[in-house]
Amino acid sequence: MRSTRRYGFTLAELACVVVIIGMLASIAVPRFSNSIALQRVESAARRIIVDFAVAQSLAKTTNTSVNVTIKPSTDSYVLVGIPHPDFPSREYETVLREEPYGASIDSVDFGGLDNMNYDVFGVPDNGGSIVIRVGSRVRTIVVDADTGKASVQ
Repeated sequence: MRSTRRYGFTLAELACVVVIIGMLASIAVPRFSNSIALQRVESAARRIIVDFAVAQSLAKTTNTSVNVTIKPSTDSYVLVGIPHPDFPSREYETVLREEPYGASIDSVDFGGLDNMNYDVFGVPDNGGSIVIRVGSRVRTIVVDADTGKASVQ
């Protein structure tokens, strides 16, 4: 007796597998993009904190005042008069809307100004805050008026 049984998958079985994979992907993709936004906004906030610490340290060590100007229209900030570490012929500018951050500056308030100045002792002329956003994720960086230290709130 000869067996006519065939081995393989039916079209219905393949369709079920494709539907299951589609359902799993529809659950995973939003979670993945949300975690990417969280990572980007955290990285941007840490970058701002480090750059403010650099400005404060340079003001103390060089015995000169250092100005940090925030430009919400271009989602960037500049450490005025400080050369860029990678391109010494340019000013130290960080553009947050570019990779790897993809962030935007929602608001800036340093006593009604978009800039802050560290004096020769590393003390800011005023405290303030910067609000940044990536997707639905928001972080507020606050600069203490007394110490000049930046932190995420």
